[in-house]
Amino acid sequence: MHICSMKVGLLIIFFTLFGFFTQAQSTDANDAKLKSLSDKAAEYHRKTNGESDGYRIKIHFGVDKTTANEVKQKFSSKFNSIPSYEEYHQPNFVIVVGDFKTRIDAYEVFKKIQPDFPNAFIVKSKVRPTR
Repeated sequence: MHICSMKVGLLIIFFTLFGFFTQAQSTDANDAKLKSLSDKAAEYHRKTNGESDGYRIKIHFGVDKTTANEVKQKFSSKFNSIPSYEEYHQPNFVIVVGDFKTRIDAYEVFKKIQPDFPNAFIVKSKVRPTR
């Protein structure tokens, strides 16, 4: 009877150690996978400059750079918490505002600025991450 309980005890110890080593190996594999994914995300971030698909609001486009700068200044003075960007799409100077992940987010701001910029409209764009 004593030998049988010793065998049972040894089996319990064996399976406990086997489970521990198996879990340690899978943890190492998970760590390697996690590092690989993290490296891929960092590389993607470098290639895209951290920009992703989203929406902005176009408030001006025209051939006169001075007018574009005036529109940008007018917008920035009234809505200073919303970023504005000047782009050049030959032959037009374009002013777009905001960095919105969804069209709904862009629409909420669009309704606020529409009285001051009645020709504004929402466009798909690459956007910078919001903080």
